[in-house]
Amino acid sequence: MDRSTDERLGRRQLLTRAGAVAVGGAVVGLAGGTAEAAGTASGSPGTGTGAATADRGGAPQATPFGPVTVRPGDTRYDSLLRGDNWRFVGQPEEIRVVGSTEQVVQAVGDAVRSGRRIAVRSGGHCFENFTADPAVRILLDLSPMDAVGFDPVMGAFAVQPGATLGHVYRTLFKGWGVTIPAGGCPEVGAGGHLVGGGYGPLSRRYGSVVDHLHAVEVVVVDQDGSARAVVATRDSDDPNHDLWWAHAGGGGGNFGVVTRYWLRSPDATGSGSGSGNGNGNGSNTVTGATTDPTKLLPPAPGELLECLVVWAWDAKMNEQAFTTILRNFGTWHEDNSTPGSPAAGLYAVLEPAHCSAGSFQLVVQIDAGIPGADALVTDFVTALTADTDVTEVLNGRRTMPWLHPMTWPGNGEPGDMITRRYKEKAGYLRRRLTDDQLSTIYRHLTNSTGGTTSGMLLVGYGGQVNTVAPQATAVAQRDSIMKAVYHATWADESDDAGNLAWVRELYRDVYRDTGGVPVPGEVSDGSYINYPDVDLADPAWNTSGTPWHALYYKDNYPRLQQVKARWDPCDVFRHALGIEAPSA
Repeated sequence: MDRSTDERLGRRQLLTRAGAVAVGGAVVGLAGGTAEAAGTASGSPGTGTGAATADRGGAPQATPFGPVTVRPGDTRYDSLLRGDNWRFVGQPEEIRVVGSTEQVVQAVGDAVRSGRRIAVRSGGHCFENFTADPAVRILLDLSPMDAVGFDPVMGAFAVQPGATLGHVYRTLFKGWGVTIPAGGCPEVGAGGHLVGGGYGPLSRRYGSVVDHLHAVEVVVVDQDGSARAVVATRDSDDPNHDLWWAHAGGGGGNFGVVTRYWLRSPDATGSGSGSGNGNGNGSNTVTGATTDPTKLLPPAPGELLECLVVWAWDAKMNEQAFTTILRNFGTWHEDNSTPGSPAAGLYAVLEPAHCSAGSFQLVVQIDAGIPGADALVTDFVTALTADTDVTEVLNGRRTMPWLHPMTWPGNGEPGDMITRRYKEKAGYLRRRLTDDQLSTIYRHLTNSTGGTTSGMLLVGYGGQVNTVAPQATAVAQRDSIMKAVYHATWADESDDAGNLAWVRELYRDVYRDTGGVPVPGEVSDGSYINYPDVDLADPAWNTSGTPWHALYYKDNYPRLQQVKARWDPCDVFRHALGIEAPSA
C-alpha cells in the first residue's frame, strides 16, 4: 500500500471520508429522496421478522405501535420535526407517528376531513423541503412500520416503508441469503427510496430496485374524500396495475401513502408463480404461492472487495491531469457497461472534491466471488490514471464480509452530527462529460469560493438497468452509464447563501450549452427524481425551455398524470415537484 508523506491527511481520516461513499457514494446512497413513502430474521426462513405477526395476506407486521400524536410544546416535537437535511424545518400542527396501515388510513382521513395538508416521512432523507413545507399541517411519521420478511401468501418479500435499507439487507441476508440492488446508505428509509427508482452498488449487475418490485400497498383518497388501502401488482391484468407502474420510479408524495412493498424478481425461479392481484379494497387474492424464497431475489454476495485510491490536490494535479482522470472514468464506463459482462459487476464512485479539501478519491467495489475480481479492479484503476503523473496519497484494497459495510451505521450520510445542511443537484449521463464540461468542473473545484465539503461525484450506472424498456416502469432513463451528483455540505445557516451559490453556479456552468440543466441529448439524459432539485422548476436556473418534469420523467410524464388523476383526484398528496393531473 502506497502512502505519501503529506501529513495533513492521516489514514484514519482518509478511511473515514471513504466510508461516506464506500457503499453507494456519499449522497448517492441517499436515494430515499422524495417524500413518501423490523425485527430480526426468524431462525427458520419462510415467515418474516422477529416480532412480526401474520396479517393482511400473510405479510409480516411490525411490533404494535401507536398511533401517537405529538404537538408543539411536547418535548418530543423538536426531535421528531427534523429530517436529514437541516436546511428545512417545518411547523406542522401535529406529528402523527403510526404503526399500521389502518392507522395511516385514519390519519389521512382525518387530514382530508379537517382540510389540513399532509406530508409523509419514512426515513427523512428528502433533499428538498417536501415534508417541511410551511403549508404542511400534519406530518405523518411511518418509521415504526419497519417489518421485513417473506409473505408466503403473496409469494414475495414484504417490506414496510419505515424499514431502513440496512435493516432490509440484514433481514434478507440472515433469513434467506438474498438481497436487492438498492442504495448504499443503511439509514435511508425504504419508503421513499423504492418508489423513486432507487439504485446502488449492485444495480449494474441486477438493475434498479424497482425492477424487482412485485406489488405495493398504497393508502389513496377517492373523489369523495374517503381514504382506503389498495394493493396494486406487476401483473398486467391487475385492474390496479397503473398504480404499481407509477410506484416503480414515479417518486414519492404523489399518489398516496405506501404502507408496504412486495419484492420478487420477474425472472424468479422458485417452485411456484406466487401471483397476487389487488382487488381494490386493500385485500388480495393469490395463486401458486412460491415455496422457495431463496430463489425469488438476487443472491447476496458473500464478500466484498473494495479498493480506495486517494490523490493529492498538489502541483501535479493540474487541469490536464485532473480532466484526464475524469475523462478516463467516463470512457471506461462507455466501454464496460454491457449488461451481463464481468465488468458490470464493478461499481465505482469518483469523488472530485474542491481543492481546499487537499485530496479527492475513488472508491471501487465488486463482489469478491466474481471470477477475476481483483484483476478487474486493477485494470480499472490503471485505466483511470493512464497518461497522468499524479500523487497517490493512498492506494489499497481489502476484502470483507459483504453485510458489514452494507449495514455500517452512518455510511453514506453527507456531513456529520453537526454538519447537516446540504444541497444536491444531479444528472444522468449517456456518455462521458465533454472536454469543455470537464474544464468547467476543474475551474469551479479550484476557485476561491468552494469549501472542503463541496464537490461532485461520478457514479457508475448502466449494465442490467439498461435491459428494461423506458416505458416498462416509471424510470425513463434506461440507456445511461453514469450519474453525476454536484453537492455542497455545511453546518451553519449563515453559510447558506455562499454554499448554495457555489453548487448552483457549478451546475449551471456544466450544462450551460443546454440552458443550465441536463436536457436529454447525446451526453445527458435528464435527472433522477430521488435527488429532487427545485431549481429545475425555477426559470432563473433552468433557461432551457425544457420543463422540470421532462427532465425527470421524459415521455412517461403524461401516463403519470393519468395515474394521478385516477388515484389522487383531490390532489391530497403534493409538493414542489409533484406530478399534476392533466389540465381539464
